[in-house]
Amino acid sequence: MAVNQAIFRNKTRSGNKVEFLTKITFLGIGLMGEPMVRRLLQAGLPVHAWNRTFSKAERLAAEGAVAVPHLAEAVHEADIVISMLEAGPVVSAVIDDALPLLRPGALWIDMSSTRQSEAEEFHTRLAAAGCRFVDAPVSGGVGGAQAGTLAIMAGGSEADIDYARPAFEAMGRVTRVGPAGAGQVSKLCNQLIVGGTINIVAEALLLAQAAGADPAAVRAAIRGGFAESRILEVHGQRMLERNFLPGGQVATQLKDQHNILAAAAAAGIALPVTSLVTERYESIRDLYPQADHAAALLALERLNPGQRVGDAPDQLPTA
Repeated sequence: MAVNQAIFRNKTRSGNKVEFLTKITFLGIGLMGEPMVRRLLQAGLPVHAWNRTFSKAERLAAEGAVAVPHLAEAVHEADIVISMLEAGPVVSAVIDDALPLLRPGALWIDMSSTRQSEAEEFHTRLAAAGCRFVDAPVSGGVGGAQAGTLAIMAGGSEADIDYARPAFEAMGRVTRVGPAGAGQVSKLCNQLIVGGTINIVAEALLLAQAAGADPAAVRAAIRGGFAESRILEVHGQRMLERNFLPGGQVATQLKDQHNILAAAAAAGIALPVTSLVTERYESIRDLYPQADHAAALLALERLNPGQRVGDAPDQLPTA
């Protein structure tokens, strides 16, 4: 994907080669972080990569990343720091360690999924230290990260989001949804719809099977109508193939479900369907934590002993 790199400050030209002196540091080289860094590198952006397990960052060195073993070295003199970490408490701990080392004016972009209150607190802490903050969680899963088609929901000032636009556009499509913290609200709305729809698709396929119809044919028949969705397309196929190898994980979806309910409580509203979806994921949390969230089908089948969609063997992560 072509990006408008011209807005990055500090640019020099050597012959026909343009060198961008802006230092981008990416923290968290996991299931999503690794393909996101690859997209940044493919767009010609300079990336320093850090992960607590250094070997994960080191894998990207052959593609042009500067793999850095120590957090202090990674964030030193960084213009943009992007974090893609497990959860809010992990992001908080990394910010604690990095904060004394950040240069004034550095922009921290947290692309992890956290609570709105956590994102707002990160913004307050970084602003007090003379730094900037954008919360920019994503949707699209590993496939979207690999293709550079992530939906990026950014909370922060327009100026800060525009400053980082070349990095955002290398990874997907960015939309400003409000001030700091609003990105996480948008992501929670996204995950509310994703989690609920996955469970509804599972119920539809199990009903088709149990009532004597061909679930694959039912899925094909209703596609193109009002029930069509990306979830029916992607996760419906996963369920038919019984492919529960992780894209989005059960543990991650459950974390998001709890964050949704926390946001609802803070806003003073009840979300009864989301509460039920959360219970479904909680029922398989200990059995299949690393399975894809399409494993909602397995939770449903446990609720209906003797009923099963298809006869293919389950594909599940080994660890």
